[in-house]
Amino acid sequence: MEGLPESRLRYHPAMRVLITGVSGFVGSHLVDFLQREHAEVEIVGLLRWRSEDPGSVARLRGAQLIEGDLLDAVSVIRAVEAAAPDVIFHLGASSSVAGSWDAPNEMVQVNVLGTLHLLEALRQLHVNVPTVLACSAEAYGVVHPDEIPIRECQPFRPVSPYAVSKAAADLFGYQYHRTFGLRTLRLRLFNHCGPRQSSRFVVASLARQVAEIEAGLRPPRILVGNVGVRRDFVDVRDAVRAYWAAAQSGLPGAAYNVCSGSAVTIREVLDRLLAFSPSRVEVVADPSRLRPSDLEVLQGDAALFRATTGWAPAIPFEQTLADTLAFWRDQVRS
Repeated sequence: MEGLPESRLRYHPAMRVLITGVSGFVGSHLVDFLQREHAEVEIVGLLRWRSEDPGSVARLRGAQLIEGDLLDAVSVIRAVEAAAPDVIFHLGASSSVAGSWDAPNEMVQVNVLGTLHLLEALRQLHVNVPTVLACSAEAYGVVHPDEIPIRECQPFRPVSPYAVSKAAADLFGYQYHRTFGLRTLRLRLFNHCGPRQSSRFVVASLARQVAEIEAGLRPPRILVGNVGVRRDFVDVRDAVRAYWAAAQSGLPGAAYNVCSGSAVTIREVLDRLLAFSPSRVEVVADPSRLRPSDLEVLQGDAALFRATTGWAPAIPFEQTLADTLAFWRDQVRS
């Protein structure tokens, strides 16, 4: 096995953190966390060339921003050289399960090739630093009743293009550790949600519809897909603590579930959101929101990660929902 030496680029006195996908939902919350809890850290964010969301970029004050493209191997090498990182959080990805059915090619390119380009840049530059990969519990796919809650030893049986792409990225993380000694850590995040999440995702979609109904911008009807599926939700602010805990205490090469350990149906999520609202609504099934293949349940076991790092979720799900609804109320008013 060809091992890598310690990073030849580590010459900065302060710890430098490189975050790919820094302007995204999780990336912006990770920047918030680091600036609040670890002010000594220097943050370098990788932005996609000609980022089209100035609002997202404006939230990243205090971070050094460099431009590149995960699909351009040369630009990734240049970004790693410029960042000279001590820790890397690879969050850059195409992340919509529902959208992956319409654009499977994009999913494979961004999630698989983008991850491969980053790992290759680290190998070629001999940058051997903790590299936390944002993997996904969707990769587990089909689980049988006796396999719940899901543990890290569960085999992958993915059922969506997104899940396949994240399974491949996860396996590349393992392979580059095993073959080249890269200090990769794979976090298999279960559904995370919270303020600032795109309404392409179910909790944000429901919260946005409630806020728009309250404001009189839409009729009192909530459009839903399959509300019977059960999901294990984690607040994004707890998730970013998990990323930091993995970088500090995780075992290189390991995979860890990040989850609450319990699951709720989407109908329960909607009912809890409606409990915060005076609105009376009709719930309407929308066939366009149904997926060609869906998972009945995703419920994880984070015992290994808790034992390794001491991490545990701290934000109650009710608070997550209340904060998400408050965010969308502000968005609608503005």
